[in-house]
Amino acid sequence: MKISIIGSGRLGSTTAFELINRELASEIVLVDIIPNLPQGEAMDLNQMSAEKGKNIVVYGSNDYKDIKDTSIVIVTAGVARKPGMTRMDLLKTNAPIVRDVTKEIVKYAKDSIIIVVTNPMDVMTYVALKTSNFERNRVIGMGGQLDSARYREILSQMLNISRSSIKALVIGEHGETMFPIPRFSIAGYKRVSELLDAEKIKEAEEKTRKIAAEVIALKGATVFAPISCIATLVESIVKDKKDMLPVSAYLQGEYGVKDVCIGVPAIIGRNGIEKIIELDLNEEEKARFGASVNTIRKAIEEILTLKIIE
Repeated sequence: MKISIIGSGRLGSTTAFELINRELASEIVLVDIIPNLPQGEAMDLNQMSAEKGKNIVVYGSNDYKDIKDTSIVIVTAGVARKPGMTRMDLLKTNAPIVRDVTKEIVKYAKDSIIIVVTNPMDVMTYVALKTSNFERNRVIGMGGQLDSARYREILSQMLNISRSSIKALVIGEHGETMFPIPRFSIAGYKRVSELLDAEKIKEAEEKTRKIAAEVIALKGATVFAPISCIATLVESIVKDKKDMLPVSAYLQGEYGVKDVCIGVPAIIGRNGIEKIIELDLNEEEKARFGASVNTIRKAIEEILTLKIIE
């Protein structure tokens, strides 16, 4: 299987590294506008593959024609989030980049599944969907997995229980209005809502919301957790695993919402998003989900006003 990654910076190149380690492709193409960067990364990755005895070939290119016949395209291109920035601060810069990248994907890989990683991710997923006119199952945003992994790590610390014994779920915007759902998060055989009191639940949520900014302040970027999430998403597609993963999906009436991409649990298989899972949210959760939808809608309205997309 051929997989292409648009953007050969730290996130794009390490995503290729993880895909190689999991043996999820026979061919990987790194594309970037910076001359020599993707070619250099490809050489380095091929040498790593040789050391491991893996027969996955990586190509570096500055030309989108080299993504021809790709099965999955991962979009990491765009300006990285800087310390102190919100994901929405990135909107005006990254929306035109994702739009233009998507046009090239349509031109050379019209049958591919697009995975959007560029932030603000939910809005960028919407930009990719509307620009491509692909079926909604073939445009997926990666963010909820990452938020859920962070929540899982925090719960592990708070409950003193192994990470592997925890199933954590975060939905909504991949940003400030995301929210964990303790009722649908399991530690051992119990709901998190049964194991933590209201104060601790709030503390876990706040830590989950702030932890990305803390990592960025310390090392400049989040890398290893995102690439692991990307690879898990790719693996569920490539192997048709039918894993249920929280992803940004385009809603057409689910949760009472239309025309928005937002984080919800979904079944992921060879066709991309095979089914959106509708949780039975209580009134408080519905209100929070609605607030998250409104945040994304406002950003979408802004890019429509700026005529970045039509």
